[in-house]
Amino acid sequence: MARYGVLSQFITSYPKFAVSRYGIPSEITVSLPGNEFLRRAWQRIPSSMKPGWNPQFFLTERFDRLASVRLRAGASIFVGLSGSSLQTLRRAQTFGMTGIIERGSSHILYQQHILNEEDARWGVITNQTHPKVIEKELQEYSEANYISIPSNFVKKTFIAHGISDDKLIHVPYGVDLKEFYPVPRESKTFRVIHCGGLSLRKGVQYLLEAFAGLRLPDSELWLIGGITDEIIPFLRRYKTANIMVHGPKPQSDLRKYYCQADIFCLASLEEGLAMVQAQAMACGLPVICTENTGGSDIITSGREGFILPIRNVKAIQEKVLWAYENREECKAMGEAARLKVSRDFTWADYARKMLEAYQKINTA
Repeated sequence: MARYGVLSQFITSYPKFAVSRYGIPSEITVSLPGNEFLRRAWQRIPSSMKPGWNPQFFLTERFDRLASVRLRAGASIFVGLSGSSLQTLRRAQTFGMTGIIERGSSHILYQQHILNEEDARWGVITNQTHPKVIEKELQEYSEANYISIPSNFVKKTFIAHGISDDKLIHVPYGVDLKEFYPVPRESKTFRVIHCGGLSLRKGVQYLLEAFAGLRLPDSELWLIGGITDEIIPFLRRYKTANIMVHGPKPQSDLRKYYCQADIFCLASLEEGLAMVQAQAMACGLPVICTENTGGSDIITSGREGFILPIRNVKAIQEKVLWAYENREECKAMGEAARLKVSRDFTWADYARKMLEAYQKINTA
């Protein structure tokens, strides 16, 4: 929006020097870095040392309160991140702005249901969204004029929970082609790559079971992402020499990992539209994903990859085995994936589509 000259004010927890990297003028930026500092400090405390207190609502409410005070009149549209924007949304509407809530995942109640279901399946507690955050999100959905979402999967969860289709702005996320593009491979070993947190929500437990069960010669599974406590037992259970945990990597390094693989796999139980899918596609990889990743917005199953049911180990095995046995067809599918995102799903495409949606709202 800044590039189009229509961004009036940008309120963020990031410091101004970080925001300036994205081309957002400092004179329109309001930085509230205290929240970012507190959030990151909390994340660095080991789980064993944390008290029972959940700071999630405190942090979102603190940011919302500070942002609402700093919001100025003059714009025609307000866009706020879900769970962090109720007070600011209300103030924006007193200024006559159309209020839009940006929701990057499925409807909060659907998300809670499926994550609680998975926790019960494995006898753990990973889903710790603060009840007041859920309550606040639901109120935001109710009071906003529109809700911006990234995928048809997310749209279905909102409609299933009583939100009208007319209230939803559906624009898929994009990928930066200057950062993600093919580079030469360094080895012929067949590789499956996952990128994202190693967690139950990301379905890593099912990917591990599927890959370990195939026992493919000269093959590797690369796992890129931070390790959560709940996935450690699964990593131990399926530990083999060809399952490699590389840990979290900065986005600027991801390209070189994608490009050493044959196929990307994301077995998530719940996403909005996982951006790692488009990143992998831009690097020339076909994608195996579940129907709950938002992948159907950017992938035609059988053409740029495969879309599978959640929690289906056998289906994952079938598609990984197909890629293993059909290297040339897999490579061609990856090229189709690269062309698909290059043509329709860059961040420039996202910006244009979103601006068109805002303009339509503004003239309604």
